[in-house]
Amino acid sequence: MRKIVNTEKAPAAIGPYAQANIIGNLVITSGQLGFVPETGAFAGDDVVTQTHQVFANLKAVLEEAGSSLDRIVKTTCFLQSMDDFAAMNQVYAGYFDGAFPSRSAVEVAKLPKGGLIEIEAIAYLAE
Repeated sequence: MRKIVNTEKAPAAIGPYAQANIIGNLVITSGQLGFVPETGAFAGDDVVTQTHQVFANLKAVLEEAGSSLDRIVKTTCFLQSMDDFAAMNQVYAGYFDGAFPSRSAVEVAKLPKGGLIEIEAIAYLAE
């Protein structure tokens, strides 16, 4: 059975999609950008600030689903420029205690609303 996840603690979807879906024991999130939920504006104009906000948004969605950042098993990181990879990677590493998830990171031509970073995740629910 599938359950749709929605929280006001993360930015609302800007299209016809859910913030996340729960399928069995997995939470599959949509990509999160660096928007501040209360304002709808980017947290900043640099990849470091936007990456921190992305993780705040992922955390809110995962917690609404009954999961958490430490239960992420896979991420896909979309960067507007691979020149930002090192800065993003440094922030990214700080959100995990060494039990890093599997990850893909790709450069894309453009992200919604001019974002610099978008991350989607797959996590598991409490056992």
